[in-house]
Formats: sequence, C-alpha cells, structure tokens
Amino acid sequence: MIPFELCSPETGEVLKADTPHSLRDASSGARWPVIDGIPYLRTNRADLVARTLKLLDAGESGLALEGLLADQDDWWTGPAADPLDLHELVRDRAKLTLRDAVRLLGWGRVGDYFLNRWSDPTYLAGLTLLEAHWNDPICVFEFACGIGHYLREFALRGVKVAGADVVFAKLWVARHWVVSQNLQKAAQFVCFDAGSPHWPVAGAPVDLVVCNDAFYFLDGKAEILDCLRQNAGDDGWLALSHIHNSDRPGFSAGRAVSAVDIDELFPDGLVYDDAELTRALVEKRAPSPRNPFDLKDCEAFSVVAGPGMRPAPRPVLDGITLPLKGRSLRLNPLYVPVSDGDYAIRWPSERYEAEYAGLATYPLHSHGPGTLAWDGTDAAGQEKRVRIREFVDLPERW
Repeated sequence: MIPFELCSPETGEVLKADTPHSLRDASSGARWPVIDGIPYLRTNRADLVARTLKLLDAGESGLALEGLLADQDDWWTGPAADPLDLHELVRDRAKLTLRDAVRLLGWGRVGDYFLNRWSDPTYLAGLTLLEAHWNDPICVFEFACGIGHYLREFALRGVKVAGADVVFAKLWVARHWVVSQNLQKAAQFVCFDAGSPHWPVAGAPVDLVVCNDAFYFLDGKAEILDCLRQNAGDDGWLALSHIHNSDRPGFSAGRAVSAVDIDELFPDGLVYDDAELTRALVEKRAPSPRNPFDLKDCEAFSVVAGPGMRPAPRPVLDGITLPLKGRSLRLNPLYVPVSDGDYAIRWPSERYEAEYAGLATYPLHSHGPGTLAWDGTDAAGQEKRVRIREFVDLPERW
C-alpha cells in the first residue's frame, strides 16, 4: 500500500484510527467514517457523516454503506438511486456482476460509459500518454479515478496504487469489481472533495500522478494542480488526459479550459491533442506533442509535466496500452450477434454514438470468436485486433 498520511480535510491535522470503522482528528475530536477500508472525508456532508458514524457505531454497517452509496457529486442531474436497489446491491454484492452493480446504483448513461470504457477512444488516449512517457513507476496515485479502469492496469503490473474520487460508490465499485480481487491489498482508496480546505492525501509518496477525463470539471484548477504536483514531489511526474477545450464545445459539463489556460497551468508540460494520442496507438508510433496554441481546435488536451517525465515520447508498441500476455480476452461487449459468428456494434445510447463513433478504433463489424487467448504476438492477426480493441481485457466479474 502507498504510505499516504491521511489528514483532516477541515483542519489539516493527521487522522488516526480510533475504531475499525472510523478515523479521528486528535486536535478537534472530529471523526470520519471508513467502510471497506475507504475513508469518507467529504467536507460538505456533515449530516451524512454523522448518520454514517452513528450506524457504524451501532453495528449497522449495511445501512451505513447504503447511505454512502446513495451520495453523488454536485454535477449529478439524474434521479437518486432506489433504496431497495441499494439494499439488494449491498446484500448480494458477492454474486453480482459489475453490470448489476451499475444498474442497481442507477448510474444511467454514466454507467454506459463506465461499462464500456475499456475501448473508448479517450481512455485509449490516456493509456497512450502513459506508455509514451512510461518510466517504470513504483507508486501511482490517480485523482478522480472513477471505478478504477487505469488503476486496474497499474495494479496488474505490480505497481502500488492509490485512488481518490468525490463519489464513494465509484471507489467501492473499484474495490469490489474492477481492481482484481487478489490485488485489493495493494490498492488504497479515499473519498474527498477536490476543493477541501486541506488536501487529505499529504506528502509526496508517489512516482506518478494521474488524472483522466476529470480535470476540466474542477474549480480552482491551479490550486488543485499544485496539490497534485506536491504528491509527485521533486522526482515524479503528472499525466492528465482528456481535458476539454473551452473553444470546442463538447458533450460534457464542467469547467473546460483554453489553450491559453493550458499554457499557463503547464509551463513545463508536453501538450497533445487527445485524438492524436489515439491515432498513435493504432499506428504504432510515438505521438507528437504540439504547442498548445496550435491546438485551439482540438476537442481535448492531454499533458505530461514534472521533472520525472521522459523528455520525448517513445513509440507505442507493447507497454500499458496492450493487455498482459496470458490474459483471456473477450470480444468487445459493444458487439452483438447478428448471424452465426458475425457481430455488429450496437451503441448503448445515441449520445454515446455521437461522442465516440467518429473516433472509434474498432470496426463496426466483427467475425468471432467470442474469446481470444492473448499470447502477446501477432499470430493470426491477433495483435491488431487487440490494439484496436476489437477484443478487450475485462474484469472477471464484468
């Protein structure tokens, strides 16, 4: 586990365990709940924190968990999760699939993105950014990690990982369905608000800090970026992908940035067009960084920065963009059977199609089989089909 020293998001004082299900700030006496090893440190949820602690202290861990699973971020516009569905999820979590969990949490279109992220072009752009500048980090911290897609890839390669998100349910899903079960002890999760008065994960214990498809959401970007740089310290590096361009309106809400903002925030950065990264993966080459002012028309920026980054990108051939050898891969679940052995893409929604169809790396049609034993070679054209995500490495309980 990464040796993060957790601090109170209100006072900045170090938090210590006072029970198996809570942390305490010795200076103020304030307590914070911990469920399944995930501290809940949101600062604008005092009533929920108090209610959760009361239930945990009374031995009602199931009800306490259901309460935290219902909590959402401030951008959420969908309906609240059904309490009966949450009860079923908590009760039956050992036998449910990731798809079941997403459905019972009521995530709607957000769930569509999570379930299919293993092949979406923006996710592949993030992997390409990482591989092009990879320097064998030992410890990685992902801020706004969602349900842990990237963390899973790091953990499978033996990297120590930690993840933070504002939505407790996403971290909980990462814990139980996405980060491999036998790697859970290597994963540290913490739930907190980016705008907390004090950054709860203190110090600089990591080699790489990652933030994917989330930085544009945040207020106070300069202050948050300063905190992330402190986590990377004097020798680490940062990789931030899919930062929406305010001069190119897109599909997502948030606080998009301009090329001017990117230039000011990352004076030490290498800046990429997100789409260029995805193309580099398919074409098996090094991606080309650009001056941010030459990218005013791109949909999203990606950036690496910090003293520990590679000075120049290398070709994207056989690193974190591809599954580990020996993995059993499955046909991309976006394909549905249309005849014996033939499959066609069925988009989960019109919005998903509008956002990704034009950038998709996989073909609209595929001819089986449904699984592929990946040996890391190009036997029978395997490597290309894996590289373009016709076949994907899904979690065991997907």
